[in-house]
Amino acid sequence: MSNAHHRKKQPALVRQELLEVAARLAASEGMAAVTLDAVSAASSVSKGGLLHHFPTKNALLDALFESLLERFDADIEELMRGDPVPQGRFTRAYLRAVSGLKDRPDDSRSWTQVTIALLAEPRPRLRWRQWVQARAEEYVGTDSSLDAQIVRFAADGLWFADTLESHDISSALRRNLISRLVELTGK
Repeated sequence: MSNAHHRKKQPALVRQELLEVAARLAASEGMAAVTLDAVSAASSVSKGGLLHHFPTKNALLDALFESLLERFDADIEELMRGDPVPQGRFTRAYLRAVSGLKDRPDDSRSWTQVTIALLAEPRPRLRWRQWVQARAEEYVGTDSSLDAQIVRFAADGLWFADTLESHDISSALRRNLISRLVELTGK
């Protein structure tokens, strides 16, 4: 007799495992490799169990994107807590979170695949637009200056350059670039 019926069910852990497997597949093989069959095969979860949590591939990809957004938000919140200056606080945290992705290979690979999906797929692009709009509204009093907007656009450009590996930026130049952008957030 199988131990499956005797194993304590932990749906939150199973869901998290499935998202981690999907993120690993996306990072190592690209978003096209994230299929229900591949995620089931690479995890300890049957396809039926996977379908219980994510009835479609789109549901799985949406949840993967939401999971990455939640971690990104948590990074930004943590950076904001350590910043005593209200003016430009969100923008500085956004810049630091984006530029810090390069130093976290697992997150960086996942975001690389998601960035590609943002360019190609309307669903994550709409969700990203909603996220950006909600943050703009939330921090309108402290981060709506032209300079703050320039910094966020520059951060997006840095993110895109990191994703494409299109620019050879030395560590010193990167530090100076980020430092200069941080200066702009106080204006």
